[in-house]
Amino acid sequence: MERYKNMDYIKISSVSPKIRVADVEYNRLEILKLIRELAEEQVKVAVFPELSLTGYTAADIFFSEDLLHQTELSLLDITEETKDLDMVVIVGFPLQHRGRLYNSAAVLFNGKILGIVPKQNLPSYNEFYESRWFTAYNAAHGRFVDIGDVKDIPFGNLVFSGEKYTFGVEICEDLFAAISPSSSLSLQGAEIIFNLSASNELVGKNDYRRDLVRIASAKNIGAYVYSSAGPNESSTDVVFSGHLIVCEYGNILEENERFSMESDIITAFVDVSRIRGERMRNTTFRNEVVNEAYRADKVSFRHQSYEIAGFNRTINPHPFVPGNPLERNKRAREILKIQSFGLVKRLTHLNMKKTVIGISGGLDSTLALLVIVKAYKILGIPLDQIVTVTMPGFGTTDRTYQNAMALCRELGTDLREISIVDATLLHFKDIGHDADVHDATYENAQARERTQILMDIANKEGGIVIGTGDLSELALGWCTYNGDQMSMYGVNASIPKTLVRYLVRYFYEEEFTGRLSEVLKDVVETPVSPELLPKGIDDELLQMTEDIVGPYELHDFFLYHYVKYGASFNKILFMTEIAFKGRYDTETIKKWLKVFVRRFFTQQFKRSAMPDGPKVGSISLSPRGDLRMPSDASFRTFMDTLE
Repeated sequence: MERYKNMDYIKISSVSPKIRVADVEYNRLEILKLIRELAEEQVKVAVFPELSLTGYTAADIFFSEDLLHQTELSLLDITEETKDLDMVVIVGFPLQHRGRLYNSAAVLFNGKILGIVPKQNLPSYNEFYESRWFTAYNAAHGRFVDIGDVKDIPFGNLVFSGEKYTFGVEICEDLFAAISPSSSLSLQGAEIIFNLSASNELVGKNDYRRDLVRIASAKNIGAYVYSSAGPNESSTDVVFSGHLIVCEYGNILEENERFSMESDIITAFVDVSRIRGERMRNTTFRNEVVNEAYRADKVSFRHQSYEIAGFNRTINPHPFVPGNPLERNKRAREILKIQSFGLVKRLTHLNMKKTVIGISGGLDSTLALLVIVKAYKILGIPLDQIVTVTMPGFGTTDRTYQNAMALCRELGTDLREISIVDATLLHFKDIGHDADVHDATYENAQARERTQILMDIANKEGGIVIGTGDLSELALGWCTYNGDQMSMYGVNASIPKTLVRYLVRYFYEEEFTGRLSEVLKDVVETPVSPELLPKGIDDELLQMTEDIVGPYELHDFFLYHYVKYGASFNKILFMTEIAFKGRYDTETIKKWLKVFVRRFFTQQFKRSAMPDGPKVGSISLSPRGDLRMPSDASFRTFMDTLE
């Protein structure tokens, strides 16, 4: 990982230590032991639970002068013992200040107490009695505290700012409150929120707690790290589980099993640049006003190194396709509903019942046809009102031809076959092009001939041409301008190739049986090709798209992380190496990443003129929607980063 020292991944641990209630010395030693273990793993931030130095369930023992004095000494000792560690440590303890007790979090780094964050929302209902011992913080209680000989420690609402990440702290009930400090801390720059908690277990509470953490990270567009007291707390009336969660923008990165009598740790890499990229795009977040009651002071710190060590974050190689098999079919049905109802609205608005579509026997046209079928079933229109046109050319193979014919016959569409060979040869003669020269003119003339046929049939039949091109082709410009790039409504416009393949697979596995299912299965298994160059003597494909522009699974990965998060191409290279480890070497990935950069920038003019089509996921390249990009921007800066 020597090449990657500045990827803005922060290694974070959430810890639930084995403690003894009111045994401060035992707790100090256990916490120090765990800190040293985490330092060996180059963890940058470790958070421990609420009141972890004393135990949350000490109850009236919190009023003991001996307990408070020992806690203060132990906190100072941990601060001194960690002075040579390049790690932020956040530990919970009771703070005595101006005749009051505060349930507090101490933030330690490089032998200093960077700041003390007191709890602001004290639960005093049902099984909770925190107000009996602690005072809820408000700004009138001061902005600095002293601990022993350490003077003027920042106290209150604080944002801790390093050169590569910024974080805030809240404590247990603060998360459960209607207005949480974390929201205002996030608006003031905190990209990560650490919560020191002692949330007891009740039936179903762990699900509720997990949802709160996930939603807090999603609405604040940040990471949320949750650390809760474990089952070694007193079980006099309640039981604690040691629930640990690391969540990033609504996605759980790590979560423990709960209920361990030993110390428990989870560790995750938080992607800070992803958070920043998402915040920059979200105008609602940018324009929010900070609640003045939670206005925070800034505390700065600086790590010695951010080198990535022991990187273990799982990176999904197919970010457009649901990773959870149980969610895939549900997601497929949702996507198909969006596509089909987009078309339903267009047909209803135009008061039309006829659609025209070119069918090649490939993935994209197959999916588009199946979406039309769904729309027609919703509208109650007979499927023979769908005009499906197969247009064999110089490179059409028997496999794709037979699949196209069988698909349309099984569905009962108005199937028409129109060869483009004679018309294209005549066109070559008209423009003076040698038919033996298989260049861009040779290929694009065929694509435009097919589009002309479809458009003219649509005019004749009183219908509209449905586009079949997908998101991956638009990203790469792998389409002919004013050829297959053009239609009257493009149902696949925001469906990337990896998702197209999955959706067609869904149809043959879940919605169809018999011959139709067999045809769809063979369509999925057929190599992707535009079939514009002559085929081999044995009817084999000689033109493979992925041999020319690169694997679509790589390009979809590049597209997702560049467009959604604005990730640097050097970082995308790093993530691709992790996601596709063992499948593509670095040089191969870099080769196709350069192709992506060049084509994405040079082919924008095609996207600037793309037809209407529904957005179904988080990525769209529509010039009217998600992407505003000049057609003549230079890609030199981005290529230079890859060199």
